[in-house]
Amino acid sequence: MAGVFSNIKIAAFTWAIVGPLVVKYFADQGATVIRLETASRPCAMRTAPPFKDGQRGIDRSGYFAHTNANQYSMSVNLSHPLAKHVVDRLVSKVDIVVDNFAPGVMEKWGLTYDELVKVKPDLIMLRTSNLGQTGPHAKKAGFGMLLDALAGFPSLIGWPSQDPQPVGIPYSDVITPPFAASVLIAALLYKRKTGKGQFIDVSQFEVSIRFLSPCILDYTVNGRFSSRRGNSSPSAVPHGVFRCSGEDRWCAFAVLNDAQWRSFCRVVGREEWIDDPKFKTFLARKRNEEELNSLLNNWTQDLSAEEVMNKLQCAGIPSGVVANAGDLYNDPQLRHREHLRFIPHKELGDFPFVGQPSMLSETPYRITRPSPRLGEHTEMVCTEILGMSDEEFVGLLNDGVFE
Repeated sequence: MAGVFSNIKIAAFTWAIVGPLVVKYFADQGATVIRLETASRPCAMRTAPPFKDGQRGIDRSGYFAHTNANQYSMSVNLSHPLAKHVVDRLVSKVDIVVDNFAPGVMEKWGLTYDELVKVKPDLIMLRTSNLGQTGPHAKKAGFGMLLDALAGFPSLIGWPSQDPQPVGIPYSDVITPPFAASVLIAALLYKRKTGKGQFIDVSQFEVSIRFLSPCILDYTVNGRFSSRRGNSSPSAVPHGVFRCSGEDRWCAFAVLNDAQWRSFCRVVGREEWIDDPKFKTFLARKRNEEELNSLLNNWTQDLSAEEVMNKLQCAGIPSGVVANAGDLYNDPQLRHREHLRFIPHKELGDFPFVGQPSMLSETPYRITRPSPRLGEHTEMVCTEILGMSDEEFVGLLNDGVFE
C-alpha cells in the first residue's frame, strides 16, 4: 500500500537528531528521502554510542539507526568544485530540501533558497537551526543540550537547595520535528493549490519556549520567576517518584484532590490519615509534604514498582512505573502495536527500529529499510534518480566528488 507521501522526494542536508527526525515522518510514509553525507565529517550520531556489541564503527551506532530508517545515504564532498552541479541536478528532481546546519553552512556551498529556486522554481525548503535564520544571535551554533539551557529548562530541574540540572537529552531536537513536519505539510498543501513553493524558517529555540509558556506568563503577570521544586507540584500532594523494592526501581504517583487522598489512604492501609489534621486537607498535606513523603517511602520500599502502580491505579490514582530500557523493550503494549520493528541491518543484525506514534488506517506507515550505511546509495541515486551514465558516475567518483 502506497504511503501518504509516496510521490514526494526530499533532499536532506541533515545530521544529528532534529533534521533526520523531521524527514523520517515523510520517509516512513513512503517519501524518497535522500540524505547527503560526507565521510570527512560524518554525522555526530554515527559516532555516538551505544554501538552494536560495544564495537565502534561508522555504521554501528544504535542512536543513528533509530533516527534514520527508510532513508537513503548519498556521500558527497560538497567542497568539491563539481559537487554543486551534482546537487543542482538532485534539487531539480525533488520537492523539498531540508537542512539543519547552523546558518552560514549552506551559504558556504551556494545552496541557499535563493540559489536553489533558480534550479527548481516551485521548491519547498525548510531550514531549522538553534535560533532561526535571522536576528542578532542567529549564527551562534550549538547542540540541543546547549539550547535546552538557553531556553531555560535546567532552571526548573532539580531541588530548590541545589544547582540546576541538565535535561539529560537534547530535548529541543525531539520536540521540534513534529512542528517542522506540520509546516512542511502545510507548504505542500499550499503548493498543491497555487503551484508555488516557499521557504520555511524553524527556530528550535522558539519551539522550546512554547513548552515554558506558564513560566513566562507567571513572570509577565506576577513578576515571579519559576524555580526548581524537585518532585513537588503546586497542584498535587503527594506528588513524586518513590523508591520500591529491587535495584533502582521506582514508581511515580500523584494525588490531586481529597477524594483521591481518601482512596490513597485506604490503599496504603493508613485510614487514620484521612482525618489526621496534618494530612486532612490539601493545604495541610502541602505544609507537611516532607514528612508525608518519608512515610510513603517506608510503604513503597517493600513493594515492587509494579505492585505500587497496580494498587494505586485500581483505586483511581494516577501512577506509573519508572521504566528503564529493558522495560520498554519488553513492554507488551509496545509489542502489540509493533512500535519496535525488527529489520535486518548489515552491521547491526536484526535491529529494533522505533516506529511512529500514530497510525493511519488507510495508509499505515512502514519501516521497510534499515538505516543506511554511509554512502550506501550514492551510485543508485546518481544512476537511477539523476540519470547519470555509468561512465559519468565513475568519472565523478574518480575526481573525488563522491566519498
